[in-house]
Amino acid sequence: MKMRLLLRGFTGGVRILQSETYLLARVGTNLKCCQFLPKKPTLCRTLYLSSVRLKKGKALEDENIVDLSENSVDFIRNFSIIAHIDHGKSTLADRLLEFTGVIPESAKNAQVLDKLQVERERGITVKAQTATLFHMYKDQEYMLNLIDTPGHVDFHYEVSRSLSATQGVILLVDATQGVQAQTVANFYLAFEANLAIIPVLNKIDLKTSKTEQVIEELNTMFDIEPEEVLQISAKLGIGIDKLLEAVIQKIPPPPCDVEKPFKALLFDSWFDKYQGAVANIAVKDGSLKKGDEIVSAYTQKRHPVMELGFMHPLPTKTNALYAGQVGYIVANMRNTKEALIGDTLYKVKSPVEPFPGFRAPKPMVFAGVFPADQGEYFNLKVAIERLILNDSSIELNVDSSDVLGQGWRLGFLGILHMEVFNQRLEQEYDANIIITSPSVPYRVKIFGEKNIKMYGTDEIMVLNPSKLPNPAIISEVLEPMVQGTVITPSEYRKDITTLCQDKRGHLEEEIHIGEDRILMKFILPLNEIVLDFFDKLKAISSGYASFDYEDHGYQQSQVTKVTFNLNDHEVEELSMLVHTSKAVQEAKEMCVKLRDNVPRQLFLIAVQARIGGQVVARENIKPMKKDVTAKCYGGDITRRKKLLKNQAEKLKKMRKIGKITVPKETFINILKR
Repeated sequence: MKMRLLLRGFTGGVRILQSETYLLARVGTNLKCCQFLPKKPTLCRTLYLSSVRLKKGKALEDENIVDLSENSVDFIRNFSIIAHIDHGKSTLADRLLEFTGVIPESAKNAQVLDKLQVERERGITVKAQTATLFHMYKDQEYMLNLIDTPGHVDFHYEVSRSLSATQGVILLVDATQGVQAQTVANFYLAFEANLAIIPVLNKIDLKTSKTEQVIEELNTMFDIEPEEVLQISAKLGIGIDKLLEAVIQKIPPPPCDVEKPFKALLFDSWFDKYQGAVANIAVKDGSLKKGDEIVSAYTQKRHPVMELGFMHPLPTKTNALYAGQVGYIVANMRNTKEALIGDTLYKVKSPVEPFPGFRAPKPMVFAGVFPADQGEYFNLKVAIERLILNDSSIELNVDSSDVLGQGWRLGFLGILHMEVFNQRLEQEYDANIIITSPSVPYRVKIFGEKNIKMYGTDEIMVLNPSKLPNPAIISEVLEPMVQGTVITPSEYRKDITTLCQDKRGHLEEEIHIGEDRILMKFILPLNEIVLDFFDKLKAISSGYASFDYEDHGYQQSQVTKVTFNLNDHEVEELSMLVHTSKAVQEAKEMCVKLRDNVPRQLFLIAVQARIGGQVVARENIKPMKKDVTAKCYGGDITRRKKLLKNQAEKLKKMRKIGKITVPKETFINILKR
């Protein structure tokens, strides 16, 4: 097959070599294999064999395996791009891939590293992706490992572990929007990790860009000097060459030693149905080759290395990974529970000290997931199990409901994490599901030897409001708190402060950014922001405010359990845990919802909200009355009274023995977010 050779990034001294299979380009003494495209588009395929080094006259034993042994640590740069949502991170990644020749230049290149449909639709990164780039600078080839991390606070731990695999970051800021809440959070995450930070201003080609103002904001917020800020347009490719030069010059090579025992950080994993869990690793010291046996510092399980490679951006096999390099391994791990983010890997006979900071993922938001049709239970079960194989941070518990049937209670890292998971269920598996209103985990301390013995501990984690112990044995309730960061135009300061105070928050810090913007930090209960806080914030600020939050531990709180009865029959699915100051208000609002959604019967239905044994709110659902006197055309009044009396007695009896069947549609309207 005749192939057309595309040369990109090579300067001078290029000779074309032809073999039976490939056309190769030689620059000096290094053999480079570029991208080859057949003339017929239908036969188009791209070969990724960058940085193949061959001795003269020696052929590759396996044409698909790339040798990385001669890539010196001094010429390796590991970096990440951090930015607020919609500031152009994925677009910049596309331009970097094009400029270094990894992918051909094309108008169709959009979010190449964002592979999930939900990532493309929402414009966010959910799963960390890596791409190894090779770039010539001053007649020297550099290996640039781009680790594309999630930006949202829900994935804070994953981001911190991914950043620990790098030595520097590109801090990307939109020239039209300026510094936003996640910009601040990401900057301090990188700053606290002692990473080199390259400030970059994107979208300078737009007419609405406020270049000078945003540069001043960066100086005010982060003490970044104006001359340090690079100005680019990721969409048009302006300034990409200078950015790559800055990456090479300002980001140091990874501190490592190839002579030490093998030690690697596992910073991400995904599930492949043929290979099991595939782990992304950053090699700290030593080297790893196919056939070696490794050990997980957390699980202490042994795994034989079946395959090694790096992402270019498609998986590209290699014979070994060396100190300072980033790649993937296939090591007979059955699921992502055996490939936890932040774990340390080492060889069986050479134990090492694990990397500090590892912890198992901790879900912070819980919601019930039920099939809309119980006939789809097993299909939904398979779908959930497959998605969980790709996400070890989700906690799965079996749940059941008298109304909704069999289902699950799932724990997520945050609201966005929950929304993304549910969206993937619907898009990838066509699942028709009912999602209950999300709740947060409360830590409940109990007293009494018998009670502690019954529960097995003196502190219980309550994930479902209906499982709260008897208030008589509770000594203390702790609720999760967050530190929220709001950046907004100054004119909305008063309304936003009022909103946060209504949500039981208090202002901790306030900083003016430029002339007309302000940064405010609030301490808020997580339970108050899981539902409608973000929507209300956007509404009162006309969409200009940005919000980000991080975990702030647990705090003692006065929490009350509110239960709901329909004609003295308790409906457990409606139970809720709310702060004492809001219990009556929430109870009244829910009673009104029930009154408007529960179908009317032939008898009166009493909707009651109770705290303990006391009724704090009530609504009546009026009965559908039959006109039993319709056939009384005049006549004796006693006949009319007798008919009405009989009807009243029958309705009274019916109300005592009548069973209220609440349809699923009612629960969907009441429980859904």
